[in-house]
Amino acid sequence: MFESEVKFRVRYSETDKMGYAYYGNYATYYEIARVECLRKIGVRYKDMEVAGVMMPVVENWSKYLAPARYDDEITIKLSIKELPEGSRIRFYYDFYNEDGILIHKGETLLIFVNTNNRKPCRAPENIVESLRPFFKDGQISK
Repeated sequence: MFESEVKFRVRYSETDKMGYAYYGNYATYYEIARVECLRKIGVRYKDMEVAGVMMPVVENWSKYLAPARYDDEITIKLSIKELPEGSRIRFYYDFYNEDGILIHKGETLLIFVNTNNRKPCRAPENIVESLRPFFKDGQISK
């Protein structure tokens, strides 16, 4: 399993009238964690798109356990539990507040798509090979 961590602070513009992080911002928080995750394994999303592959989200799941509030420092712990094979990759997100309390859980499923014909394609080999050392038994997602 691959794990990555990113921290951010909830900005005032991201909150609702109650001072809570607005629920619609969580998709952006997921994206921040995914992009930084890929960067940590040596893959820049920008370079992947230049090479002709993009990754649209096809599933997005969230469970709000407690609010993230204005100026809270949030830690997102992202994990990839299965090595991608074919055209899919699933990301799991756990959000923790400054006290280490789990406040949010989420998942996204993305597919690799050829930018020219807009059809699903295999996961780029550099992503698979960069992740492979984190999977002891070579688990592969379908």
